[in-house]
Amino acid sequence: MLLIKILLGLIGLGVVVFVHELGHFLAARLVGIDVEAFSIGWGKPILKKKVGNVEYRLGIFPIGGYCKMRGENEFQEAYENRSNAIPQAKGTFYGVSPLRRIVVAFAGPGFNFLFTILVLSIIWGIGFEVSTLDNRIVLVSDISPGETYPADQGGLKTGDKIIDINGNPVTNYHDIQELIATNPEKNLPVQVQRDGKVLDLMVRPDLDKSSGAGKIGVYFWSEPVISAVTGGSPADIAGLRPGDRITRINGEDFSYTVALFRILRSQPPVLSVDFEREGRPMQADLILSYTDTGTADIGVSYEHLQFHSPRLSPVSALIKGGKESWKTFVLSVKSLTLLFRGIDLTQAVSGPVRITYMLGDVAAEGFGQSFGAGISSMANFLALISIALGIMNLLPLPVLDGGLIVLFIIEIIKRKPLNPKYISVFQTVGVVLIFGLMIFAVFGDILFLTRR
Repeated sequence: MLLIKILLGLIGLGVVVFVHELGHFLAARLVGIDVEAFSIGWGKPILKKKVGNVEYRLGIFPIGGYCKMRGENEFQEAYENRSNAIPQAKGTFYGVSPLRRIVVAFAGPGFNFLFTILVLSIIWGIGFEVSTLDNRIVLVSDISPGETYPADQGGLKTGDKIIDINGNPVTNYHDIQELIATNPEKNLPVQVQRDGKVLDLMVRPDLDKSSGAGKIGVYFWSEPVISAVTGGSPADIAGLRPGDRITRINGEDFSYTVALFRILRSQPPVLSVDFEREGRPMQADLILSYTDTGTADIGVSYEHLQFHSPRLSPVSALIKGGKESWKTFVLSVKSLTLLFRGIDLTQAVSGPVRITYMLGDVAAEGFGQSFGAGISSMANFLALISIALGIMNLLPLPVLDGGLIVLFIIEIIKRKPLNPKYISVFQTVGVVLIFGLMIFAVFGDILFLTRR
């Protein structure tokens, strides 16, 4: 399974990088810059073929890629030769106007944004299926007493159905997660349904410094109806089956699945489980074993709600895809700003290894439900990664596309070519920064994988 996840992740990440580099490639040729090589992956090519004047490559390391344009490094040669000017031969990167170079630099992120719109439009056009949970909540303090959370302070109670947050209607836990996670340390008006009444409350999410997301201290309500039983697990040995509804465990009412966390806290060796099968009450005993961390897996999965989207017309799908892309863009920018609020960067910043794993994990979990769910899950995560890649590359940092755009804007303002020395120093600083960030991200990835 791990190999499948990695393979799916590499394919997905490769697609996003291909789209980014394709933007640079097409824009370069459009404005008159010769492209010498186009590669998916880094390192020594394991496959290569020259078509016209362009060599197409597949690198040995399947993460990343590049579009090598003629003369793009001539600033370095000019600096080493102590020249005050960069050669501007026809067909080279610096042989075209700075405005055209800006077009080429922006085209990579621009294609990532267009790709996101295209992917989300297709998904909404063909329709998709999402597995989700109810918008009812369970207070963490009811499962693990002893600590007060924002949900408790705001007056929420277990069983409340959240129907609106900050003026945004919510229908499932995905909606709630999104609105809470992106608004840490902000007062959020919350409407809930409780005992047939609608109550107006106020909640202020805490900032989770391990992830940069807001949290209020709630679990999401899931009905205790078994959807799958793991072979050889305690539940399987005891005879539980998909479709069984658990009603009591060790004499305690079992209305929602996270109640099991509370029951297992004392590490009972046996669980006495009352359940219903086709309306008939039954009972079984589960013999448990615990890990060194004090956790136990009884071996069951529970039923989720299935949301089926309508199939939209091409025009409606395109409009919806554009709106969802903008929403993803805004959420990504919000998430980026949270990096500067004292969070644990080793957990919040993902490198290529973690992104590959997460992408493959999302895809594998989706395909485990159905082919359609797998495609929609992977497509939505690809759209998120594509937007994030576009935003990151537009940051005004050396080496990144945004840094190059800043340089060329300065060149336009000054109305004369930049000195190769300044470009070299600017790019060298960028290489050091990016290399340091990559080491930091990979270190975080290693910590992440050791926790799996």
